[in-house]
Amino acid sequence: MTGLPKTLSLGIVGYGAFGQLSARFLRPWFRILAHDPQVTESPVEGVAMADLSAVCRCDIVVIAVPLSALVQACRAMAPLLRPGTLVMDVCSSKVLPAEILLRELPPHVDLLATHPMFGPQSIGAGIGAGTKGLKMVLCPLRAPGAKRVAAFLRARFGLSILVASPEEHDREAAFTQGLTHLIAKALLRMDDLPGRITTRSFDLIRQAVEMVRHDAPGVSHAIETNPYAAGARSRFFAEMDAVRRELGSA
Repeated sequence: MTGLPKTLSLGIVGYGAFGQLSARFLRPWFRILAHDPQVTESPVEGVAMADLSAVCRCDIVVIAVPLSALVQACRAMAPLLRPGTLVMDVCSSKVLPAEILLRELPPHVDLLATHPMFGPQSIGAGIGAGTKGLKMVLCPLRAPGAKRVAAFLRARFGLSILVASPEEHDREAAFTQGLTHLIAKALLRMDDLPGRITTRSFDLIRQAVEMVRHDAPGVSHAIETNPYAAGARSRFFAEMDAVRRELGSA
């Protein structure tokens, strides 16, 4: 197996839509346990539900809870994690989650903050074909094995791996992700938009809106807690006001 040995175990804390998506794609390469008080039986074949202590004994632990639950999850996990365990989060912002991971988890574990720039709506159905070319950001906090993780993700899933600091990630994501969700929110309110006489560009806009329509509420919350999001929104609204003025004077 490229990058990582086959015998590794992987635990998932938080088994909602993205946790289950991760399990489905990673199952061929890891022995996977999942923990979520709201889920009693795994819908992914070969993945067993377990208590938190068992999940925290895995070699790699992925925290897939909403940002609002990250502090609580880390505090519950902290006394259960073994030295050398690699802990990863998948929150949509990175500055605040990175601060939480560094503050709440013990110094004897490795930390890698991540942001898969895709979700259940955009990834497609096929393993390999569904992920090829999609982007994933890695923010190494305390992760000597980050290069091995990147090599594995490239080789097995064809992901485009971007390495950045949490600050670099949030500066760019405030625009690339934040504005996408902002525009989608506005268009979703206009539920009587035409669907018959359309241009290709309009069809692409609607496709982008559909890709975020069913995002979990926690995704929007994480995007809004990006420390650069308010500035991105302000700049966008200022430019829209300028466009409105230009149209009014035409």
